[in-house]
Amino acid sequence: MNPRQEKILSAVIEEYTQTAIPVGSSILAQKYKFKVSPATIRNDMTALEEDGYLYQPHISAGRIPTDKGYRYFVEEVMKDKELSKEDQQKMQREFLKLKAQNTRLTRTTAKLLSHVSGNFAISGMVEKDDFSDFGMRELMEEPEFKELGEMCRLVEMLDYVDEKFDQLTKNIKEGETRIFIGKENPIDGTANCSMIVSPYRLSSGEKGILALIGPKRMEYAKNKSMIEYVKKLLGASMVIILYINF
Repeated sequence: MNPRQEKILSAVIEEYTQTAIPVGSSILAQKYKFKVSPATIRNDMTALEEDGYLYQPHISAGRIPTDKGYRYFVEEVMKDKELSKEDQQKMQREFLKLKAQNTRLTRTTAKLLSHVSGNFAISGMVEKDDFSDFGMRELMEEPEFKELGEMCRLVEMLDYVDEKFDQLTKNIKEGETRIFIGKENPIDGTANCSMIVSPYRLSSGEKGILALIGPKRMEYAKNKSMIEYVKKLLGASMVIILYINF
């Protein structure tokens, strides 16, 4: 992939993340100020499609990123993003507010992650077999899940996902953050998801799990930074946060 094609792939991912609509060359030419003609952009998009980074769902439609496209972006293009002071303060206030309500820790962290990300969240303490989730309504409002069959498959998977966390963590090193995209996911039925996974341990020694679940066109850098900041809020040396994106 040459540098211009890399920028085009990044622009397609950015635009599709914002709109959930297949991206055409005319939008890229108008909005992203490439110093080449729309025809050149179209040729580069065709090359990216032939190499498996983009996909055209319909002949007359624009293109969307494939799993391979997202994987390239995450590994080669995406930079770590630090949360703004405003976002950090917002998360601190929300965390303290929820704790003041004497909510279980799992419920507190699930609600916090759901509120700040707009996605479905799962939080659990492994030894206690204590799991909470929050944000199903937000997830169901995403355009990816308007089709009834897709929604039913998603709900069925989420009903049992807490029983399958061992599959996610068995190959993850302590303190490591892993991103699974599409068919890479170790849980059956989540081929339309992306997950960000990272283990944690409370000062008491208890192991925990946090999960965020949302569309595959997630804001990877921002959501990863939210995960890292929740680690700080929990005061843990190691946290498992599962971010599932469809």
